[in-house]
Amino acid sequence: MTETTTAEGADDVVRIVSGFTTDRGLRRELNEDSLIVTDTLFAVADGMGGHEAGEVASGVCVRTLGESELLARTDATAAQVQELLEAADARIREETGSRAGTTLTGVVLTREAGRPYWLFFNVGDSRSYRLYQHRLRQISVDHSEVQELVDLGHITPEEALVHPRRHVVTRALGTGVDIAADFWLLPLEPGERILLCSDGLTVEVPDEAIGRVLDAVADPQAAADTLVQAALANGGRDNITVVVIDVVGGSGAADDAGDAEGRGDATGSATAG
Repeated sequence: MTETTTAEGADDVVRIVSGFTTDRGLRRELNEDSLIVTDTLFAVADGMGGHEAGEVASGVCVRTLGESELLARTDATAAQVQELLEAADARIREETGSRAGTTLTGVVLTREAGRPYWLFFNVGDSRSYRLYQHRLRQISVDHSEVQELVDLGHITPEEALVHPRRHVVTRALGTGVDIAADFWLLPLEPGERILLCSDGLTVEVPDEAIGRVLDAVADPQAAADTLVQAALANGGRDNITVVVIDVVGGSGAADDAGDAEGRGDATGSATAG
């Protein structure tokens, strides 16, 4: 577990604590996922291309994020993040000869009207979720062929899970023509928990089981480890990367303590689903 930073809002100071895990899974020779966890920025990149090219793409992506001046800012904007992603896209194409790409999902800590906010961003089908008051909500929207079919009403979300083209993404960095990210700006809430993950988790573990683990396992590192073990237990067909971020303290401190007392340990829901 890593205590990464404090964030001072209009009335409260909160701590941001995180845990993270990555695993190559049971069927892949390489782990093509990469992640970055800093004081203000968290992200997961899922490389595509094989033969180490996917690993290069995701690695270049997170290094570009980590080298950015954005990390020193407290007022990052969507336009600045998009500019950074365009720089990552150019570097990936240069280093791989446009033979590989990567998805990217992440969140950066910023401020709006003197209050701390999360700025979520997403390209591809890696996902971001938010657990608050025991309810899990997917923040990101997949950039994938099956999501487009779901949006059009041609297939159900359940059918999308087993569709033969469920792994085809419509946006990625380093390949294709569309590298535009989607953005969401949400205020920090004491007691909330953020999950960032590659699709190696979500193809193996349904949202209901993910929500149960996040709600039951108090420690963010233990929650991240439990989710990865759940994906492995259910097949582990892809690389699996998980980042869990907790907002602790502030006006919700009492609620945080109550939630922690009501949570279980790192066992129990590991193979749910």
